[in-house]
Amino acid sequence: MKTDISLEEAQTLLLELVQSVKECQVPLTSAVGRIVSQDIRTNINLPLFDKSPLDGYALKAKDTEDANSSNPVILEVIEEVPAGYMPKKQVTSGTAIKVMTGAPIPNGADVIIKFEDVKREENKVELYYPLRTGSNIIRVGEDVRQGEVIAKKGAVLNPPLVGLLAAIGVDAVSVFSKIKIAILSTGDELIDPSEELRSGKIYNSNLHCLGAYCSQLGAEPVSLGIVPDEEAAIVERINQGIELADLVITTGGVSVGDYDIVPTALKKIGADIIFWKIDMKPGSPIITAKYKNKLIIGLSGNPAAAFITFDLIVVPLIKRMMGIDKELPVKFSAILAENFNKPSEQRRFLRAKLQKNNRINYVELTGDQSNGVLKSMVACNALIDVPAGSGPLLAGQEVSAVMVGSGSELFI
Repeated sequence: MKTDISLEEAQTLLLELVQSVKECQVPLTSAVGRIVSQDIRTNINLPLFDKSPLDGYALKAKDTEDANSSNPVILEVIEEVPAGYMPKKQVTSGTAIKVMTGAPIPNGADVIIKFEDVKREENKVELYYPLRTGSNIIRVGEDVRQGEVIAKKGAVLNPPLVGLLAAIGVDAVSVFSKIKIAILSTGDELIDPSEELRSGKIYNSNLHCLGAYCSQLGAEPVSLGIVPDEEAAIVERINQGIELADLVITTGGVSVGDYDIVPTALKKIGADIIFWKIDMKPGSPIITAKYKNKLIIGLSGNPAAAFITFDLIVVPLIKRMMGIDKELPVKFSAILAENFNKPSEQRRFLRAKLQKNNRINYVELTGDQSNGVLKSMVACNALIDVPAGSGPLLAGQEVSAVMVGSGSELFI
């Protein structure tokens, strides 16, 4: 068992122990948020044919060379083509065909003029300016070319990508199976928000917040509830999580106090302890283990400490298991917007909000940085990485940071 290791070593050790879960096929109607498990190529062009982007008239540009307001060109309208139908006639010099948005371009036509830019009299149209060949025509394959990779393995299926797959005729897609994450909270002091608050008790926020994080990532949280500070009860609940889920997360009971018995419980079930504690603040008291080929991650019971280590250590694991590319948080440099007056003997992560101004990254602290404070996590989309041995930080200085939480892709 390793102890007091760096964040980077912790990330590497754990990522080497997990693999992507199995694949499955899901209908396109329920694919949003899932992760593509193999490259998807199109076997058709998009659009399939040259088409009109607007309601107008298809004609030959050459017929309009001498058109002006005092000498309009007059063309005969020989057909009308709605979207979804093929033209039956061909445009020849002196003729035009009325087309609706999305209709195929008739043979012989090389330009479309807007409906509102002509004057229509019975079966004749008047044009008042010359047109350029190719104007207002969407060419075959202009959006997607046959054989093109539409979605790469590891891509998240967002609504536009779902729409694009539908447009090329895909009705089911291969994705990685959803992973299940069992979550339990330890502590005699904890009660559920549904219960009446009693003296000496506190509401359990960790279970709900971590479950929400998992759902946001596209995983399925499995709540194992609150467990008292009793070794036998913790052992039973961890075993339950191992049977129900792909990954087990605990919060609380991982430090060195008399009631911090998660490490003891892990040893009791015969789990292989990977490391205990990492050299950072908050979130130092973390323990990780492997049991029955599954990982168990024990996080601090302090809310901010639990959520920060979840972002930095557990989220990369979930992404690796789900098949998402680039698991680790994105690093960036930014200008600190305000002072942070405390020195940092130990490596420290500060909760912050990343914003851009004139293409420059700025980070602003989101509030109290104490381990147990939850409020400062609400607006947090970045963590400032303060090296060990740093003095107070001053407004205007450059700092290193990583993107986290729901804002982690805003500036990529």
